[in-house]
Amino acid sequence: MSRIGKKPILIPEDVTVDLKDNVLQVKGPLGEDSVKIPYILKVEINDKEIKVMPAKNTKQTSMFWGTTRSLINNCVEGVKNGFTKKLILKGVGYKISKEGQELVLKLGYINSVHVPIPEGIDIEIEKDKTTVKGMSKAKVTQFAAKIKALKPVEPYKGKGFHYEGEEVRRKSGKKLAGTTA
Repeated sequence: MSRIGKKPILIPEDVTVDLKDNVLQVKGPLGEDSVKIPYILKVEINDKEIKVMPAKNTKQTSMFWGTTRSLINNCVEGVKNGFTKKLILKGVGYKISKEGQELVLKLGYINSVHVPIPEGIDIEIEKDKTTVKGMSKAKVTQFAAKIKALKPVEPYKGKGFHYEGEEVRRKSGKKLAGTTA
């Protein structure tokens, strides 16, 4: 039995949910999204909640049950409030800017790096903070990880991208051992 899968998902007032051909359509103030339901699970939609239950009792059922419930919950949360991920860029001479539908990053390389912004993702830049916003949790976290991978934080000086609230473990540099004056 899945502890996560058993929990019902509450439907907010301004969100509508429809189930057709094992595809759950969710519409809300920020847009619409869908989740494909595996054949070994069934979904019941009541007035104010969604319940995910196993249709068959197999080994695969326990694997998909909690995951599918989490995907549906993220879909409902995404069309209602959206998701954000904040990145902080540290380093002398490192800059990030938005030009049209792409990010231009100056990260200490010879040429600047151009990254196209995917559809459904909004970017806000203020000084060294970059906010990635969107309706899909998967797209937001994937794009934030793609940006971070361009210049991950290095452990000696702490230069590079890191998430807001992420603890950067710093290493001490080489120590002068056995020096006498």
